[in-house]
Amino acid sequence: MADYSAASKKTVEQREAPSRRKPWVRLLLALLITPTILMILFGIYLVARFGGDTPVVYDNIEEHFKYGSTGGERMAGIPYWIFQALPRLFPHHLPGPGGYKSLGLIFEEGKDLPVGMSKRHHLGMDRTFLNCAVCHASTVRDTPQSKPRLYLAMPANTFDVKAFQRFLFACARDPKFSKKFIVPEVRRMLQERGQDLDLMDRYIVYPAAIWIAREQLLDLSGRFDWAVDQYDWGPGRVDTFNVAKMLFSFPMDRMGDHEQNAPSDFPSIWFQEPRQGMQLHWDGNNTKVEERNKSAAFGTGTTPPTIDLEAIGRVEKWLLKLEAPKYPYPVDQAKAAQGAGLYKEYCAACHGAGPRDFSGAYVGKVTPIEEIGTDRHRLDSYSYELAVNQSTLYAGYPWRFTHFRKTFGYANMPLDGIWLRAPYLHNGSVPTLRDLLERTPQRPKVFYRGYDVYDPVKVGFRTDVAEEGGRKYFKFDTAVPGNGNAGHEGERFGTELGSGEKEALVEYLKTF
Repeated sequence: MADYSAASKKTVEQREAPSRRKPWVRLLLALLITPTILMILFGIYLVARFGGDTPVVYDNIEEHFKYGSTGGERMAGIPYWIFQALPRLFPHHLPGPGGYKSLGLIFEEGKDLPVGMSKRHHLGMDRTFLNCAVCHASTVRDTPQSKPRLYLAMPANTFDVKAFQRFLFACARDPKFSKKFIVPEVRRMLQERGQDLDLMDRYIVYPAAIWIAREQLLDLSGRFDWAVDQYDWGPGRVDTFNVAKMLFSFPMDRMGDHEQNAPSDFPSIWFQEPRQGMQLHWDGNNTKVEERNKSAAFGTGTTPPTIDLEAIGRVEKWLLKLEAPKYPYPVDQAKAAQGAGLYKEYCAACHGAGPRDFSGAYVGKVTPIEEIGTDRHRLDSYSYELAVNQSTLYAGYPWRFTHFRKTFGYANMPLDGIWLRAPYLHNGSVPTLRDLLERTPQRPKVFYRGYDVYDPVKVGFRTDVAEEGGRKYFKFDTAVPGNGNAGHEGERFGTELGSGEKEALVEYLKTF
């Protein structure tokens, strides 16, 4: 028994000996492990909070077109609540009352973003920027009192992109573009919804986001200095390829006069399937629809690493078969029948056999500038140097650009939905179809752009309204460089027809 007891006592002591060292071991392990655990947990928190990249997704393709992402929010996106705060803090930098509506942006009932802007949760906050619809959707009213009808894939004839840029740049230069003013305004807007910023958003995230947004806008503003000396584009137009040169860091101050002041109208983009293989853009500088679309996406803030190809692919597929909207007003069928013969004689070879029949010897091909005779600023703005630079885009990707070419005129396009594509010619210098059938001296020299009330007689938007409801419309002067309204005239273009024949031709074009 004694031996057993001694052995048991020894065993118990051996078991208890390590336990006397446990507090020291625990302390040492705590000192070593606790910071590591905290760092891991903090890292998990940071990834969960700032690592997401989730666009707002729409199953309906029309909603996707209007509000779906192209990927531009990743680099060019403005934090959503900062974007919403700007008109409230800086109304004096807008051209008129109504917030973003004063820039020609369109708001649907119940929507907090305009048509053509998307939202994506990225880097810990919701961010917003432009998508395709901002340049390719607009409204039509029958009378000033009528409710606007929204048409998708038509030119955005009310949106003034240069005024939009000017507003953002002016905000960034304003001393109030700081956390001192923006954070309280964001909190007020959230509190109106029964929400608020948490402590991290209030003291770290939003102050940093405001500083970054301001720096990015100021940097972009510096790149756009060249545009200060250019004439205003007005709503529905953009100096497409001079903006591209700016993004490529061309020395814009050394650009020749013939390349400057080259704004052109936003085009319609419906029914793309039969257009595949045609010479695209106003000057026909590309024959591949997919390249044209990816090039246009740069205007929505995308870059080769950030472009959302899946989202853009949904729009591409939809636009292949989306037909132009039908003319909604009465048509004089007898007069239109007379006009059909005139169209076949004077227009079909260049613009297609009919509303949905795009066959014709010269359809989708370039007519030399010497023959068409229209303002050549847009043609000259697209240079050999730019074409070479565009070919470097997406280098290393399977979809690298390979189809951009310099041309020597303007492309002949099908006329489906022509009633929604006013004003006419590539630079929007002729307000209505009826005006286009007149010789240059008889075409309007000065008119107003950006109004959406329709003129079903002359086929185009009314251009005699300078202001409505506090919103001022753009005074378009054809004497300004780049705004010339000459060309597309002579016997072959129908300007020598009699008045009755011209009216019949316009009546037939209403059916397109």
